[in-house]
Amino acid sequence: MRMRRKGHLFERLDDCSEHILVVEDYDFYKKPPKERINILDLQKAFGNSNPIHMEIGSGKGGFIYEMATKNPDVNFIAVEKISNVILSLAERLKEKPLKNLRIINCGAENLLCYIKPHVLEKIYLNFSCPYPKKGYKNHRLTNERFLTIYKQILVDKGEIHQKTDNQILFEYSIETFSQNGFKLRNVSLDLHNSEFEGNIMTEYEKMFSDKGLPIYRLEAFL
Repeated sequence: MRMRRKGHLFERLDDCSEHILVVEDYDFYKKPPKERINILDLQKAFGNSNPIHMEIGSGKGGFIYEMATKNPDVNFIAVEKISNVILSLAERLKEKPLKNLRIINCGAENLLCYIKPHVLEKIYLNFSCPYPKKGYKNHRLTNERFLTIYKQILVDKGEIHQKTDNQILFEYSIETFSQNGFKLRNVSLDLHNSEFEGNIMTEYEKMFSDKGLPIYRLEAFL
């Protein structure tokens, strides 16, 4: 079921503008390619040169907010396509600001319009939509077209950490990572019953775990 649009959405996002680096407007895809480019100065945005981690598909932002709270010497970027969803994190940051967390409201396919090459140390893909129909597999965030983008914005030896409840997506991801030059480690078929330490749960992760579903996790690196 589609989420009802929140009242005064863009006015409320504008009120949180100091925490938001990009709000992609509805006319983005109508612009000529050169006019879509708006490369961000992330060192200026954060006021330092600390390592940068990014979560793609941040949803309401519970995971990345906690990560930023626990890791003040790392800068975090929450990427979420749906403005209606990311507003929750934006207003949380307005109420309880974190200097090391910023938001990009855009589609993952457009990240090269905003991010310089080889600046991210880690990318988190948490419970991305599995797009189960084969005809929609190019929308999966571990499809080759997205991995090509990640390889350009990750540093040498950069990492991607993925968690999902969907076995088909997980198996698909293992295949596409392997076919696109990534190596894998810390592959878990049941994260919550493994010896992995330091896991921070997302909203979806808690929901799926409470239902008794296994959580799949891997780390892919260049």
